[in-house]
Amino acid sequence: MPELPEVETIRRGLEPLLAGRRITTFETREPRLRWPVPTELAQQLAGARVQTLSRRAKYLLLETDRAGILLHLGMSGSLRHCTPGTPLRRHDHLILHLDNGYQIRLHDPRRFGCCLPLPSDDTLHPLLADLGPEPLAPEFDADYLFQRSRGRRSAVKAFIMDQAIVVGVGNIYATEALFLAGIRPGRAAGRVTRAEYDRLAVHIRTVLATAIEQGGTTLRDFLREDGTHGYFRQSLRVYGRAGEPCHVCNSVLRTRRIGQRASSYCPTCQK
Repeated sequence: MPELPEVETIRRGLEPLLAGRRITTFETREPRLRWPVPTELAQQLAGARVQTLSRRAKYLLLETDRAGILLHLGMSGSLRHCTPGTPLRRHDHLILHLDNGYQIRLHDPRRFGCCLPLPSDDTLHPLLADLGPEPLAPEFDADYLFQRSRGRRSAVKAFIMDQAIVVGVGNIYATEALFLAGIRPGRAAGRVTRAEYDRLAVHIRTVLATAIEQGGTTLRDFLREDGTHGYFRQSLRVYGRAGEPCHVCNSVLRTRRIGQRASSYCPTCQK
């Protein structure tokens, strides 16, 4: 699944190509995504000029001078900037036709993504209403994590992957940040100390920022907005490496399931 760095990479790539452009046509080739694509979007977006492309958690928010849409890439979706005449692919379900002849295409083989209208007033979309802070925002720090974790018996990995606690820390980046902080993923969140959360908050920020700089992590389906791959996979220390030696101490990395996800860790470096 595209996680925060992948979505932010796409946003940064597409925003300068979209800002100020006029949408001539919004084409729905397959409306049956996670939720049906509303038919009124075609009329609302036709002729609209793009103002901003922003991100909240793993959602992309496209604002125009007429209407806004909320996009999610689901399990394997991607947004591509296509030149005129680029052949259509089977799972190109939505197409924004721009006034310069280029297109933005939502490609989603599993159809778990979504494209929904944003509220016309200042209220939040229901999918955004209960989200926690952004991990790269000032309000996300060790004090926040420590206070929210008190009394919690759930695993610390599940805690930092809870979108109501902090958004966008998916399986890959939670695994990597916990390794760098020296914390086992299965420890109860309420038993992690303030000093450990200080390390964890720092490494969550560092891991995500580094992944964004490297264009995200290519695991199965993820491609950047221009069709190229992200390179953070080359920096992975523990994710997907169970049974291999730790890069730090040479111990054999182990794995356990937490919240139905495989969680690799080092039994020596992580306590």
